[in-house]
Amino acid sequence: MSTPHVVVVMGVAGTGKTTIGPLLAAELGVPYAEGDDFHPPANIAKMSAGTPLEDADRLPWLDEIGRWAHGRAGLGGVVSSSALKRAYRDRLRAGAPGAVFLHLTGDRALIEQRMADRKGHFMPTALLDSQFATLQPLREDEAGVAVDVAGTPEEITDRAVAALRRLAN
Repeated sequence: MSTPHVVVVMGVAGTGKTTIGPLLAAELGVPYAEGDDFHPPANIAKMSAGTPLEDADRLPWLDEIGRWAHGRAGLGGVVSSSALKRAYRDRLRAGAPGAVFLHLTGDRALIEQRMADRKGHFMPTALLDSQFATLQPLREDEAGVAVDVAGTPEEITDRAVAALRRLAN
């Protein structure tokens, strides 16, 4: 399956955006961009210290992701971004109107365990509560699909590809 769309892999920290994103991009035959790489150093310092980002912190980050996605319009691509609020997704769509969202969802206990098991990531598990409190799931009028993160990365990717294929039809 190939797509001219840019797929934004979204969800709270620990859902596997950085794992599933590259697998999905490979399956679709398009490039992958790691959303965390678009954060300015001040955002990473804040999160590393256990301080949740405020909307003002996120706006330049969302704009950078939107610029990347806009540059891939008609070519396709996959980029990760928590995109937790509708307003954040609206801002991404303003920069890249054809973007579709893949919302990685799952059981909080599973996500917390996966976060605890990862090494060298700046996002501490202490911020998971704020992530869930901020999360506004995709609405019916938003182009996108939700996929559960239970199972192996390959199983999750297969479900994502199937859901995106159904969305395109």
